[in-house]
Amino acid sequence: ILHPAQRHLLRSPSAGQLIFLIARPVEMGHEGTKYGDDGRPTCDCLLFDLDDTLYPVGSGIGLDVMKNIQEYMVEKLGIDKSVSHELCILLYKQYGTTMAGLRAVGYQFDYDDFHGFVHGRLAYEKLKPDPLLRNILLSLPIRKLVFTNGDRLHASRAMKRLGIEDCFEGVLCFETLNPPSPTPAPANKVEIFDIMKHLAHPEPGVELPRSPILCKPNIDAMLHALKLADINPQTTIFFDDSVRNIQAGKQIGMHTVLVKISTQVTLWEFYCRSRG
Repeated sequence: ILHPAQRHLLRSPSAGQLIFLIARPVEMGHEGTKYGDDGRPTCDCLLFDLDDTLYPVGSGIGLDVMKNIQEYMVEKLGIDKSVSHELCILLYKQYGTTMAGLRAVGYQFDYDDFHGFVHGRLAYEKLKPDPLLRNILLSLPIRKLVFTNGDRLHASRAMKRLGIEDCFEGVLCFETLNPPSPTPAPANKVEIFDIMKHLAHPEPGVELPRSPILCKPNIDAMLHALKLADINPQTTIFFDDSVRNIQAGKQIGMHTVLVKISTQVTLWEFYCRSRG
């Protein structure tokens, strides 16, 4: 698949974020997709996840985020440390983010305080400038946006460290989809839904509570984000490291790229294709 001169990308530590598992986006059409003269779908927008997509999972940032979330759960919300890890993962799996899950089951907290605790303490110096990624992004003559579940400040800091903050038209983030934190209910009015007990011993007629927070992979959240940015899903390629997010992207009509670190297809190849 790769030209011999490009194979060094597969071995380069700085190219981890360039290596994608592509579900052949330029060959897969959806109902309503526009086609060019060559019979391939027309693409007018590239939409990228941020964390573990535009930078490699090996940076350690993701593990630090999980650690900070668990510490927030214990220190700020009074959740028992012995169950914090399991609950953190469970809520992430059920709601797309642990934050969305915490709000769904009834925990009250300020969104800015959560983001400040979780992202504000990250060692962003772990992220290194990626001139190869930057040059490829700038060379692609097409709309490019970032779509992250993270907050705006986190996205800005990470992209600035990577040296790609000016490679994108805009960033769709937590603040794009969610209003400021609501006024917390009085402590004696807060009732916490025991989701671990519910999933272990579900009761007939009892459903999981919905989260007031919008995020990927929620279909309504993703459609709303695309509408706000005037993005046509039929002519958009969506890059993400989450299988669930990719499945949701397919469901709403986007062409998709599952980002991994063990395949021969890279953004460089997509760049070469786009240049003919």
